[in-house]
Amino acid sequence: MSNNNDDSKSPDPADDEEARDHVGSLKQARIKSSSDVTGMREGNSNDVETAVPTRTRSSRRKTKSDMVLMMTLPADHEEKTSRRMKSNSDVLKKWGYAPSLGYDDLKFAETLQETGTHRERQKSGLSDQAFLAKVEEATEKLEDGFELNFKGLSSDEAKIRLEQYGRNELPEKVDPKWLVFLRQFWAPMPIMIWIAIIIELGIQNFLDMGILLAIQFTNASISFYESNKAGNAIAALKNSLKPTATVKRDGKFNNIDAALLVPGDTVLLASGSAVPADCRVNHSEIDVDQAALTGESLPVTFYKNDSAKMGSTVVRGEVEATVEFTGANTFFGKTASLLGNTGELSHLQIILMRIMFILVGLSVVCCAINFGYLMANGESAEQALSFTIVLLVASIPLAIEIVTTTTLAIGSKNLVKHGAIVAKLSAIEDLAGMSILCSDKTGTLTLNQMVLQDDTPIYSPGETQESVLVYAALAAKWEEPARDALDRLTLGSVNYELLKNYEQIDFVPFDPTVKRTEGTLRDKTTGKTFKTSKGAPHIIMKLLNDSDDDIREAVEKDVARLGEKGIRSLAVAKTNDDGVFKMMGLLTFLDPPRPDTKQTIHDANNYGVGVKMITGDHLLIAKNTAEQLEMGNHIFNSENLPLLDEETKKKPENLSRDYGDLCLAADGFAQVYPEHKYLIVECLREMGYIVGMTGDGVNDAPALKRADVGIAVAGSTDAARAAADIVLTEEGLSTIIHGIFIAREIFSRMSNFITYRIAATLQLLFFFFLAVFIFKPSEYEHPDTEVWPDYFHMPVLMLMLITLLNDGTLITIAYDYAEARKTPNSWNLPALFLVSSVLGAVSCGSSLLLLQLVLDSWSEGSLFSKFGMQGVSYGQITTAVYLKVSVSDFLTLFSARTNDKFFFQIKPALILLIGGVIALTLSSLLSIFWPQSTPDGILTEGLRSDMGLFGFVWIFCIFFWFIQDVLKVLTYKYMYRVNFNNISKSGVVELPESAQKLIADFEAAEKAGNGASKGH
Repeated sequence: MSNNNDDSKSPDPADDEEARDHVGSLKQARIKSSSDVTGMREGNSNDVETAVPTRTRSSRRKTKSDMVLMMTLPADHEEKTSRRMKSNSDVLKKWGYAPSLGYDDLKFAETLQETGTHRERQKSGLSDQAFLAKVEEATEKLEDGFELNFKGLSSDEAKIRLEQYGRNELPEKVDPKWLVFLRQFWAPMPIMIWIAIIIELGIQNFLDMGILLAIQFTNASISFYESNKAGNAIAALKNSLKPTATVKRDGKFNNIDAALLVPGDTVLLASGSAVPADCRVNHSEIDVDQAALTGESLPVTFYKNDSAKMGSTVVRGEVEATVEFTGANTFFGKTASLLGNTGELSHLQIILMRIMFILVGLSVVCCAINFGYLMANGESAEQALSFTIVLLVASIPLAIEIVTTTTLAIGSKNLVKHGAIVAKLSAIEDLAGMSILCSDKTGTLTLNQMVLQDDTPIYSPGETQESVLVYAALAAKWEEPARDALDRLTLGSVNYELLKNYEQIDFVPFDPTVKRTEGTLRDKTTGKTFKTSKGAPHIIMKLLNDSDDDIREAVEKDVARLGEKGIRSLAVAKTNDDGVFKMMGLLTFLDPPRPDTKQTIHDANNYGVGVKMITGDHLLIAKNTAEQLEMGNHIFNSENLPLLDEETKKKPENLSRDYGDLCLAADGFAQVYPEHKYLIVECLREMGYIVGMTGDGVNDAPALKRADVGIAVAGSTDAARAAADIVLTEEGLSTIIHGIFIAREIFSRMSNFITYRIAATLQLLFFFFLAVFIFKPSEYEHPDTEVWPDYFHMPVLMLMLITLLNDGTLITIAYDYAEARKTPNSWNLPALFLVSSVLGAVSCGSSLLLLQLVLDSWSEGSLFSKFGMQGVSYGQITTAVYLKVSVSDFLTLFSARTNDKFFFQIKPALILLIGGVIALTLSSLLSIFWPQSTPDGILTEGLRSDMGLFGFVWIFCIFFWFIQDVLKVLTYKYMYRVNFNNISKSGVVELPESAQKLIADFEAAEKAGNGASKGH
């Protein structure tokens, strides 16, 4: 190898073929291959190559052995052609997702792992030219045959293409707000209320009809406000597009509406302008800010044939470019196509819907039986309807949505204090049940800034890290703003005082064909002239003399060592007095984890949440980050992951069946792009897990939208924030951990309230249902001056007052003390209904007992006569039952709020106590001072003339409340003892046997590879 700058020399085709043919024999002498760095071991490579079928989509289910086989494929298992196959990195680059530094240094490290260092290659017989051919094959830029247009299109041709490809804008379907509002009235609970309203109208009970209408519109207004507040992610994407473009039509440039651009157009991209469509650079270079797409803070330099994406902004340079994709086919468009509203209900909505269906089903059955019984016993249709309407209204948990929504809204304010803004309230409930968190790496787990490492290999005597850093800075325009990421890294770390002794005579900027920068300098103190150069190690090594074998060997060993850790390396060389380049050293850089990330992940695991890293960064970097954060060592690249159908954009069939084990077994995935993130999240969701996803760029938006809990981290793009359910205002993941704890407290409050609400509804429903069959007031002894009815029921107005007073003040439960579960929450409806049924049964049974006692109060030998109490008039009987139902309703809450503990074991919040006192006081005052009247034709009268009855009802309620609470605790103990409906389930992800077998097979293959490597 000569010392001339033979950078552009192409490897001989024969040497290229030699490199390919030689790999097989190398693997026999050196088992340690590229898989040593990627974590995907070969085992017996020959067996693998003959056993692996061509990678095509198949309907056959992938087995565990298939998965292990795919993860242990050798790097060159596919048939080689004279042209390099499209790699994952190429696809990432096409999607605008590759980092600005590129991966040449890490690809070189992988090649070294496969072929060995310089001396090992000499022993095996692989020539330097053949080795260089393999390096070039790994690092060369993919040419895909795209034709650049330098002349522009004619107006006629553009018109034809516009008809063919459509306008350059995102398709958007937005429902009018009036339609969204009307939909709030079409659900099980609103339908039940409408039925009740119609019946009230039919029997001309306008007061009750007005109350029900007010409740109906209140519920609808709150639901509409919450659904409208979250915003629309597609609208945010569309608003981010810039409206005009400078395009070459009929031989001259004009400004036109960007929506009229078509593929093949020649456009002008200048500093400060937005990229109007996906474009290929025609010539020269530009710096593009892709923060709106990838969240990457550093601009990226694009050269000829590189693809700049719609939505990014040019920050330096001016070039002509050819439009490649427009509208829905752009990166933006593909992202937007994944953001379409699926129409899926949240977990909380599904739970409330199921509860409603169960209660409505019971209500319909009871109402039908009740109505038929009354009609069969000679009651008029109007009278039967008046009885039935009470039963119907009693079965509707009117305030359940209002109270749960308010509880979530108040809880969201608490989350804001911890740096989390909630855009979708139901996400709080999902956050409480989240068992898997898929986290982006860059900027979330790490600092998103390259930091100079202390590890600086030196190859020239007397040099230090500081001097190597100076030589690197001299190979840049240090007195001007940094031109690219490498310049920013070096110039941001060098001591500028040390650069004052040098004058730059000439400078060769980075060029994609040369792949390095070079400066010609004069030392002001000695007057000597020399050159410095910086670039990827394999590029700088080309400058070395043939006699520098020892240096070359040392460099390759260091690059391989650093590559295994995912540490980036930048080689720096300087000419000596003879003008011969000598290697000075390697500058090493790494994007380090945030100081709090390791503890945060540890806390998440303690809360039962598994954290998986999903990053577009290189596999080696991902493995190193995972190792530092103790996230696990099962980090895979994206080659084994599926893609969306190219035509329909639909997910693969049997996604979770074929890829579920892989997604569960993996601690993370590297070198992924938006479709992968989306499908990983979807796969885990298909398996029944509640999945969270963090991200910051447009490329994260589809996965954020699809996840149960989409979390946009601090500094996210507008599109990511619009697609997310929760937006963080503080950096890092620690805010999410606080959010999980708070969300679980909120979940506990909601669960307690829903338990109470079901119990209260069951009490009312079955009390009035059974009262019609059990009691005939007219047959009991009573004063001749009163006419008692044949059946007992209560005015609808009293039922509404119970609901409004109790449920209205129960909003204070949002501030109640609640215990956060240590593992993810989940809804267990059978267990919830069993507990509610026990609570409701005690309340219902005690209410029926009280009704029996007061109806029988005029009889000789009755309990009332034994206590020396007077007989109760029918109007006061109605009011006494009203007081009993109202008081026992609220006491039931104080039992339900402590879950499996006694009511006194968890103290209530002061505001809840105050709310309870207010509700019970108002109910008591109403029962005392209720005027003598006949609402709905039913006698009602206050208890002020019989305060003994008032005191008796209160003591009666408290006595049965103690019984109710004891039975509740016993019910929980029974359910835990028999594991009723899997109530003991922790909520933590438990790997199925198939996933465990996959991990075991993978670790066995990796261990075998390590053993074979050590043997050689």
